[in-house]
Amino acid sequence: MNSETVPRQTCASIQVIDCGSRFVLDEKVLLSNEPILLRNLVSTWPVVEKARISSAAAVAYLLQFYSGIDVVEVQGDASIKGRIAYTEDFKQLNCVASKKALHEVFADIDTAAQQIEPPLCYMGTTAINTLLPGFSDTNKLNLDSRNASAFMWIGNRSCVPAHFDLPDNIACNIVGRRRFTLFPPDQLPNLYIGPLDFTPAGQAISLVDVRCPDLEKFPKYSLALQAAKVVELEPGDALFLPSMWWHNVEGLEDLNILVNYWWRQSPAFMGSPADVLEMALLSMRDLPESQKHAWKGLLDYYVFNNSPDKVEHIPEHVRGSVGELNETLARKIKAKVLARFNR
Repeated sequence: MNSETVPRQTCASIQVIDCGSRFVLDEKVLLSNEPILLRNLVSTWPVVEKARISSAAAVAYLLQFYSGIDVVEVQGDASIKGRIAYTEDFKQLNCVASKKALHEVFADIDTAAQQIEPPLCYMGTTAINTLLPGFSDTNKLNLDSRNASAFMWIGNRSCVPAHFDLPDNIACNIVGRRRFTLFPPDQLPNLYIGPLDFTPAGQAISLVDVRCPDLEKFPKYSLALQAAKVVELEPGDALFLPSMWWHNVEGLEDLNILVNYWWRQSPAFMGSPADVLEMALLSMRDLPESQKHAWKGLLDYYVFNNSPDKVEHIPEHVRGSVGELNETLARKIKAKVLARFNR
């Protein structure tokens, strides 16, 4: 199965909105549980207008904002075909990270473009306000009410394996083209996820190469393909990606640049659910089956069941951890957990 046949005929459809000059990002989009393709959402950004002239014009435009800080560039030889992953023995990643100036990253990408089989050149998530102060004054989305953080991603023909993020996400394509292959959260069992502790950038990744999946090695991936949504972004297009959706991201041109916005729907004082997963692996996974079943019931009762009647029989002033969560209670819970670890 080659990259031209994956997974065009088996993928599910995605909602598409053509964004005119009066389009406003509203709650129907920002609270959606499904991805939405937002055609031309940022087509009037100055950087996109420069990209329509040429990639070089877009690069020159960006560099006028450059603060001079070093960024982290990931490089890999041509044999990995742009895909950030593991070596065969899983002892290390198949690419190397180093600090570079932004103009050096662009120079590396330009040099790679001259080669028949280009090496990987990739700059991952980098805060825009630190990297390019002033850029967001005229190139931004109105997401102020959500306290969103803006980041930039730059690379050549890269392939970042399927992974998920906790925050909601709007990915804005400004230079080149990108292909997203999306899987709903319930496809986790079919994606063959790699190690939790040793990852390319903090998130566990699928071991399947979506461009040429080995269905003999990963047979359940064929089920994931039936639920997959594939979308390609042109300059000016954006993708709303809900929290927890798995997404594989490919750069399709010699130079591809993306701006994304992340925000959480939960208060800042809440901890990361990933911490709970790690603790559950430590304290629950290897319990006897009967105990695991009982704890599953407790988690369902206290965590996943938000019905208020489960605590109505407890006076409000002594509900403690099962009471209404606020910043004060969050601090108390964290202190209680830390105290247990320090015994």
